[in-house]
Amino acid sequence: MDRKIKKYFIGRPSQDGAGVKLYRTFGYYEIPEYDPFLMMDFFDSTNPDEYIKGFPWHPHRGIETVTYLISGRIEHQDSLGNKGVIGDGDCQWMTAGSGILHQEMPKASSRMLGVQIWLNLHKKDKMTSPKYGDITKDMIPVYRDDKEAVHIIAGSYKGLIGPMEGGKEIEPTFFDVELNPNEEFVFNIDSSFNAYAFLIEGEANFDVEEEKIISYPNGVLYEDGDTIRINTKDKAARFLLLAGKKINEPVAWGGPIVMNTKEELSLAFKELDEGTFIKK
Repeated sequence: MDRKIKKYFIGRPSQDGAGVKLYRTFGYYEIPEYDPFLMMDFFDSTNPDEYIKGFPWHPHRGIETVTYLISGRIEHQDSLGNKGVIGDGDCQWMTAGSGILHQEMPKASSRMLGVQIWLNLHKKDKMTSPKYGDITKDMIPVYRDDKEAVHIIAGSYKGLIGPMEGGKEIEPTFFDVELNPNEEFVFNIDSSFNAYAFLIEGEANFDVEEEKIISYPNGVLYEDGDTIRINTKDKAARFLLLAGKKINEPVAWGGPIVMNTKEELSLAFKELDEGTFIKK
């Protein structure tokens, strides 16, 4: 059964970190509609003044973060001693688990284009040991034919498997799809998984029965079903498609920390104050 649209959503201009301008597509107020996804920020700028102050040192616990950079350059560092740079086509995956401190500092680029996504963790995994990993562009397989190019960050498509190691419990799919004009993208998926798509360039129709063309930066959250169909008309489209198994657990969210109860949140912030947040 083809998936129908549950709701349309738009990237809302927002600001985070030390003053980074971005589009917040969904987040806190949409819990639990997008379960297991908690938040997605989209950034697209040709003005370094809008992002250069970056995201200085800050904590996370109870989640995984995925930063996918289509264009640009971001330096990163964390409390585990990891440091590095991600650039055009690279992806950074982090399991915050029991607690991590990190910073992400964008560098001036001709265009800064990408997303950061927060994935929830199951209760049993909230306090797992933190892990950090960079996925370089050459590690991401791309399926190409005369109608599409599908960059497979997580999940599988046409026999190709994405390299992302995070979120194994939710069996994530994360595609970056470039679809030519007057073509159709079709993907079969577990009917019970949550799925959404977000346009980052061009325009497309995400419900082929409805024939409603939407343009960047807009997205759709899908209802249940086992087939996703997306088509284009006279213009090409580039969109992100994400899907995952629902967690269906309580969510207690406080800033950069997402746990299951208010008591767990209070403990996390108490440990931050006392200097015991990072577990050895």
